[in-house]
Amino acid sequence: MIKAVVFDLDGTIVDFNLDYKAVRAEVIQFLTKQGFPSSILSLNESMFKMLKKVEICMRNNGKGEREIARVKETVLSLADRYELEAAHTTSLLPGVIETLKALREMKLKMALFTINSEKSTSYILRRFRLKSFFDAIITRESLSAVKPDPAHLEAALRALNVKAEEAMVVGDGVGDMRCAQELNVIAVGVTTGFSSPEELTRAGATYLISSFTDLVTLVQGLNNLRSNSRNVG
Repeated sequence: MIKAVVFDLDGTIVDFNLDYKAVRAEVIQFLTKQGFPSSILSLNESMFKMLKKVEICMRNNGKGEREIARVKETVLSLADRYELEAAHTTSLLPGVIETLKALREMKLKMALFTINSEKSTSYILRRFRLKSFFDAIITRESLSAVKPDPAHLEAALRALNVKAEEAMVVGDGVGDMRCAQELNVIAVGVTTGFSSPEELTRAGATYLISSFTDLVTLVQGLNNLRSNSRNVG
């Protein structure tokens, strides 16, 4: 039975309006000023991928943990500013409140796992009065590796105290689908967000939904199917 749902935030629950290209451009500008070669940095890669490359570069050049941490903190603080600006102007996607209420009435546990900072995530949850719906919130500060690394999803499952086969991941990004696939968790791709239906399917989406409100019917259908299968067995 599906006992828990783990949600992405931007593009899934609220509108994705972060200027990620501007974030990446400023990160690249900062890193090149620090002496890192521009050849290892790209606007087509997330800041997390860039930070991994930078960390390898620093370790290869004998830099210590304190210096690595300083660079990482500065980069993430740059992202914080953009994320907070986006949080102030984003909007709740249609049907979110009604769907979360319905899932809560079904006694499902719910969590958020997001690459956003704790600061911007908390602001969004306060602004739209969503915090009470979630039993766990796993932001990028919660662990050292974020999605598509499955450790991000593992942290959410541990916090909810559920097994992989008892959970469902709902997100609009390739990273959401990949870490769900890695752990054999049902992956539901939301097609109203950042990634196309084709990208979500290639990344491992088990199901696609075009509206957040479709989620309730999907969960009910899967649980009824599993219940009937068990009764027949």
